[in-house]
Amino acid sequence: MRLWAISDIHLGHQVNRAALEALPDHGRDWVILAGDVGETEEHLEIALAAFSRRFARVLWVPGNHELWTARSPRSGHELRGQAKYEALVAVCHRHGALTPEDPWPLWVGEGGPHLIAPLFVLYDYSFRPDDVSQEGAVAWAEETGVLCTDELLLQPEPYAGIPAWCAARAAYTEQRLAVVDARVPLVLVNHFPFDERLLNLFLLPRFSIWCGTRRTEAWLRTLHVDTAVYGHLHRRRTTHLDGVRFEEVSLGYPRDWSQEEGMAAYLRQVLPAPAHDWEEPPSWVPPSPPAFLLEGAR
Repeated sequence: MRLWAISDIHLGHQVNRAALEALPDHGRDWVILAGDVGETEEHLEIALAAFSRRFARVLWVPGNHELWTARSPRSGHELRGQAKYEALVAVCHRHGALTPEDPWPLWVGEGGPHLIAPLFVLYDYSFRPDDVSQEGAVAWAEETGVLCTDELLLQPEPYAGIPAWCAARAAYTEQRLAVVDARVPLVLVNHFPFDERLLNLFLLPRFSIWCGTRRTEAWLRTLHVDTAVYGHLHRRRTTHLDGVRFEEVSLGYPRDWSQEEGMAAYLRQVLPAPAHDWEEPPSWVPPSPPAFLLEGAR
C-alpha cells in the first residue's frame, strides 16, 4: 500500500487525457492530485472518475487553472472565485475524493503513520524583492514582459483580490494546523511551492510572484513536516531543505513530458519514502524554456 502524487495533468489536452486512460490499476494505493487537473468541472469529473477506479483513495487540492473563469462568458452565470471552488469541492465529494475542506486522513500504510493535509493556499505576490511593494508586484513583473494568465481569468470574489483570498485561506489552514498532534509527522499538499527557494525560475524570474506565499515557509520551521508535495512549476524534482523532503510532482502540457513513458512513469511515490530521490524517465529531454513560462510570457 503506497501513497502516490501527481499534479498538472491538464486534461484540456487530448494527449494527456489519453495518457490518463492508459494508467494501470493501483489496487489499495492512494493518490494525491495536487492541482491543475484542468480548467473546467468536466475535466475534474473525468480525472476523478479515472483515478477513483484505479486507486483506493483520491485526495485533491485545487490549482490556479481549476479556478479560472472565462473572460467572455456566454451566459453570464459562470461561477467565480469562492463559488467556483465550492462547486469543485462538491464534484470531489460526489466521487468520494478528499479535499482541503475535509478531515485530514491518517496514513497507516507503508511508511506510516503520517497525517496527510491537503491544503488550498494561493499566492500573495510575496515571492518578490523586499524593495517591491505588493501593490507594485504585477507592474514589476510586466517590466520584463511577464503577465500570468491568472490576472485575466482567476476571479477572487468575494475577496478584494487574490492576496486577500490567500490570506483567508492561510489563516484557515493555520487554525487547523494548530490543533494537530505534534507527534505525528505531516505530509503537506498544496498546488503552489511552499518555499521561495524551490522556484529556480532562471528564464523568467519575475514569474515568482504567482508561485506562492512566504507565509507557508514558517509552517515548515514550526511544524513536524516530513514531506511537502506541490506542483505548478512543471519542473519535476525532489529537494531536501531544512530536514523536509519536497516533491514537485507535475506532469505538465504535452511538451513537458515523454508520451513514450506514459503517465504512470510520472506518478511520484510519497510514502513510503523512496530509497532514492526521483529522477526523470530516461527518454525525456527537458524543454527550453519550460512550457508553463511560455504561457505566462507576452
